[in-house]
Amino acid sequence: MGGHPRRIVAVGDNVVDCYTSRGSMFPGGNCVNVSVYAARKGAQTAYVGAIAADEAGELIRSSLENEGVGTSRLRTIDGFTAYCRIGHVEGDRVFLDSAKGVSLFEPDADDLRFIAGFDAVHVGDSSYLDAHLGAFAARARLSYDFSDKTDRGLIEAIAPHCFLASFSGSGLTDAEAAALAGLASTAGAQWVLVTRGKYGAMLTDGETTWSTEAMPATVVDTLGAGDTFIARTLLGLLDAEHPDTALAEAALAAAETCAQHGAFGYGAPIRIAAPDEPAVRIP
Repeated sequence: MGGHPRRIVAVGDNVVDCYTSRGSMFPGGNCVNVSVYAARKGAQTAYVGAIAADEAGELIRSSLENEGVGTSRLRTIDGFTAYCRIGHVEGDRVFLDSAKGVSLFEPDADDLRFIAGFDAVHVGDSSYLDAHLGAFAARARLSYDFSDKTDRGLIEAIAPHCFLASFSGSGLTDAEAAALAGLASTAGAQWVLVTRGKYGAMLTDGETTWSTEAMPATVVDTLGAGDTFIARTLLGLLDAEHPDTALAEAALAAAETCAQHGAFGYGAPIRIAAPDEPAVRIP
């Protein structure tokens, strides 16, 4: 990837993923993950979000800073940091329960001015910031992760803002994935990515469709693999890479993510703040 480093800011969700069987928590969340993965691939990145003044929040902040992700717009709010309890079945994640904590926030005028200094802004469905997408897209190219949401009305409302619209489609057939990508393209997304787990991924600009197989991987934990794919694909598109190259590199990066616990490492003993007491260990 040549030229000056691309600048990507992620705005929205964060969480500590609590692996109860291991007694460990790991920093994560779609937007946190994308900012870290993009930084690891050479981008200049920043994260805009909210944490609490607890051990979970400090883990998120310190891991971002260790990865070189800018945190000047990461605010600390009274309350508790978002968490999710996770179990695993043959390497695949199973979500047990969760709480959003202080991670839901409203961007302000300073955030919007900050976003305007980047090539792209990434937001996810789990960030609950859909009301602000128009403002974001007016300032930087918008990457939006629909996750597994396929509602036509939602897609038609959001896709017109998107430089890259991404979907998690591991349960879709080839025809269903193609139809979903076609819907988002027709609705106005410039690029549409559908990741499909072990079946690879497809990318379309509305006229041509490219695809890749999943790369062989030693699967320890699939958490974060889709976010890795999004980050690397977004970087490739910003750099005008050939889609085949971007997809192949994204598949390789996702396979690497599957080989470790947590979305990007930084495991720590489980300890999160909860609404009813200053700090509590998850059993």
